[in-house]
Amino acid sequence: MIFPSLSDISAAHARIQPFIHRTPILTSEAIDAIAGCSIYFKCENFQKVGAFKARGAANAVMKLTDAQRAKGVATHSSGNHAAALARAATVAGIPSYIVMPSNAPEIKKKAVKGYGGEIIECEPNLKARETSLEAVVARTGAAFIPPYDHLDVIEGQATCALEFIEDQSSDLDILMAPVGGGGLLGGTALVAHYLNPNIEVIAGEPTGADDAYRSFHAGYIIPQGQTNTIADGLLTSLGTLNFALIQAHVRDILLATDPQIIEAMRLVYERMKIIIEPSCAVPLAALLANKERFAGKKVGIILSGGNVDLGKLPF
Repeated sequence: MIFPSLSDISAAHARIQPFIHRTPILTSEAIDAIAGCSIYFKCENFQKVGAFKARGAANAVMKLTDAQRAKGVATHSSGNHAAALARAATVAGIPSYIVMPSNAPEIKKKAVKGYGGEIIECEPNLKARETSLEAVVARTGAAFIPPYDHLDVIEGQATCALEFIEDQSSDLDILMAPVGGGGLLGGTALVAHYLNPNIEVIAGEPTGADDAYRSFHAGYIIPQGQTNTIADGLLTSLGTLNFALIQAHVRDILLATDPQIIEAMRLVYERMKIIIEPSCAVPLAALLANKERFAGKKVGIILSGGNVDLGKLPF
């Protein structure tokens, strides 16, 4: 498999400029004191659609041929990729068909509709999602844009770390991201490898959805089984393409329990006054659970998104 080069990722960054923000990097002296290290937060919770997913979806849509665009795009997603693809399609002037499980968060369904996507509901299991998507693609001829296991999507997600390392120069010792399907982590690891191989890339994952952790240590993909975590954006099984990048360029995957995730989420709300979703808090939770590993280091954390139902906060 030939992965995107640094020039490919730079070209993607230029390509998606009309679709995205260059998100800020924030710090908190209070959180640094608690953590025992210097943390730089790349705020993708301020990104278009409220999550880093805007990057990969925009890149994938912009790389379609005219013939493909004419028939629109389709995907199955319960969350941020759904909204990101719907928005990218609308900006490009093409239709989008989004298969969503019936139990998807209402805030995320509203976002998809608001961005002009057509929602096709299905039963809340992977088989139903895949079957429904196949039917949509057969009916419309739309191009399937997966949430994470797709080279154009990985290339787009990689632009987040590209900005991060450019803006932070050579300051970072460690770069952290959450891992679900692995698109953000894979892209992040690839960029760090190209720009500064001395940066350790470490992922955070919930104990209640730890397939990436188990796969990483086993050396082969172990599919996600039963999940039980508040981090609803990290429930998917690790993608094949991303696993290859993670094996090659990620130093470690650290786990965090739900109480630790909730504590980290609350810490960011209270000390930084910004909104993040539970999945976004996982890397900070993993860091705080392993403080000795990060002592005195300069750590970059990608805050992946801020789409949380404020009526259902866990604190």
